[in-house]
Amino acid sequence: MAVTGVGGAVLVYDGDCGFCTSAVHVAERWIRPRCRVVPWQFADLEAWGVARERAQYEVLWITPGGRVFGGVRAVSRLLRSAGRGWGLLGLLLGVPPLRWLGHGVYRLIADNRHRLPGGTPACAVRPGDGVKSG
Repeated sequence: MAVTGVGGAVLVYDGDCGFCTSAVHVAERWIRPRCRVVPWQFADLEAWGVARERAQYEVLWITPGGRVFGGVRAVSRLLRSAGRGWGLLGLLLGVPPLRWLGHGVYRLIADNRHRLPGGTPACAVRPGDGVKSG
């Protein structure tokens, strides 16, 4: 499915997680990515070919052509869309070995988001919820 919105891309995040919601608000205010931002709870995941389990597991970046990037690769795309200095950071985060390091940091944060400011027990990603990103 083609994506519509500012810049054509969509950022899908967990709208039930206080930490995730706060992080998205900070990104919108300071980074200003060129995308539409949608909580997965209100997104038409099926139209994008995205499993609910994946949306619960990681932030997603969906390109105008319908390609889906998750986790640190989604963050990289978000930064690249913003341009300026953020774009360079996004490019660097997209190449090994920084992408590998970024993936580890992303998983550490995502797996512990219920312990971070704004997080609640509902934010916890349960073992076995993991889905490989594409």
